[in-house]
Amino acid sequence: MMRIDVPATSANLGSGFDSLGIALTLCNRVWMEEWDSVDIASLDHTVVPTDESNLIYWAAQRLFEECGHHLPGLKIRQENNIPMARGLGSSSACIVAGLLGANRMLGNPLSEQDLIRLAAKIEGHPDNTTPAISGGLVASAMEGERVYSVSVPVSDKIRFAVFVPPFELKTELARKMLPESYSREDAVYNLSRSALMTASLFSGKIENLRVAVQDRLHQPYRSGLIEHYDQVFRITYELGSLGTYVSGAGPTIIALVPADEADHFLSQAQTQLAQKGIENWQTDILAADPHGARITVE
Repeated sequence: MMRIDVPATSANLGSGFDSLGIALTLCNRVWMEEWDSVDIASLDHTVVPTDESNLIYWAAQRLFEECGHHLPGLKIRQENNIPMARGLGSSSACIVAGLLGANRMLGNPLSEQDLIRLAAKIEGHPDNTTPAISGGLVASAMEGERVYSVSVPVSDKIRFAVFVPPFELKTELARKMLPESYSREDAVYNLSRSALMTASLFSGKIENLRVAVQDRLHQPYRSGLIEHYDQVFRITYELGSLGTYVSGAGPTIIALVPADEADHFLSQAQTQLAQKGIENWQTDILAADPHGARITVE
C-alpha cells in the first residue's frame, strides 16, 4: 500500500487573487492500493463519502480515463488533518492525492506538468492544486487548459499564524459576493502588490508584507461572510502581524509573522481571542512546505 502526503495550501495571499498559492506544513494522509471494489474509510472523525463520489476516488478515476485505462476499484484510507471548507485547500488535497496515487499505480505515465494541468482542470483553477503538487510559493496562470507556473522557496524568516473558525464557508458562496467587473485603478492596485508579495516572501524583505498583502478585489466583498473578521484582523495587527489576509475563499484568516516571534505571537493571540469572546477558533503556527505532495510505499 502506498501513502500519499499532501500539504494544505493557502491561495490568494491577499493581493494575488486566483494567481498566488503556497503550500503549508499541515498534511492530509491517504493510503491507497488497487482493489476489486470501492473500499473507502476515514481514519478520524471526519465524515467522507465512501462510494465513487469520494473526491480522491473520483480524481483517480479521471486519471485512469485520461490514460485510457479502467479503474476496477480502490482501497482508500483517509487521515483528514486539513479542515474542510475553511480555505486551506482540502478539496485540492483530495484531488492531488487521487491523481498522484493513480499515476503511481499506472507506472507514472503523466509528468508533473501533466498532473498540474489535470488537477487544475478538475479544480477549475490552479492556485491550490499547483502548490500542493510543487510545494513552495507558486505563481500560476492558465492559458486554455495549460497551466504556466513557477514555484519558489519562501524565506525562513516568515511563519504563518493560522486562525480557523468553527464554521464553513463554501467557495461557491464566496465567489457569488464578487462584482462582475473592476476598475483599472483596483486592478493595478492588486497587480503591483501581488508582484511585491512574491518577491518579498522569496527574499525575506518582511517590511514589505504589510503593503503587499493589501487587496481590493475579493476580501472587501467577502468580509461580511466571516464572523469576527474585523476583530481578528485588528488583534493580529495589534500584536505585530507583518500582514494579515483571508486564506483562499475563507473563512480562515492567516497572519504573516516573524519566525522568531511566532510562538509568542500565537500565545498572545489566543489570550486576546478568549478575552473578546471569540470562541472555538483553532490556531496554529505553520511554515511553508517546500516539497509538495510526497508518495511513500509502505
